[in-house]
Amino acid sequence: MQDQPEPREILATVAAFLRDTVVPESRPRTAFHARVAANAIDLVSRQITLAGTSDAAERARLVQLLGEDLPLAEANEALADRIAEGAVGPATPGLMEHLLATTLAKLAVDQPTYSGYRAALADAPVAKD
Repeated sequence: MQDQPEPREILATVAAFLRDTVVPESRPRTAFHARVAANAIDLVSRQITLAGTSDAAERARLVQLLGEDLPLAEANEALADRIAEGAVGPATPGLMEHLLATTLAKLAVDQPTYSGYRAALADAPVAKD
């Protein structure tokens, strides 16, 4: 086990420094780049926090859909191939729910404050990863 602070705390501190100190004290171009950097740090922090759980849930859904126990990247490739071949489609039980849950999990990392994501999350008929 590593000592404190945890990686998420370090990332949050760096992002806050960029937003609260660098942005106000910088020229517009530098301030813009500091905001972009702070947002990238926030995204990495969300990946660290959420990826393990969402990847495991995605893989479990793919095992159900494909009937095969493959690593996540290979399972996604197999699903894409089956969709392209027409072997799997919107009528396939669990497919649309899987695609929605996977998309919501990706948006939770990438754009958690996006209004469309928030609305979809509230209306989603699937478990939120």
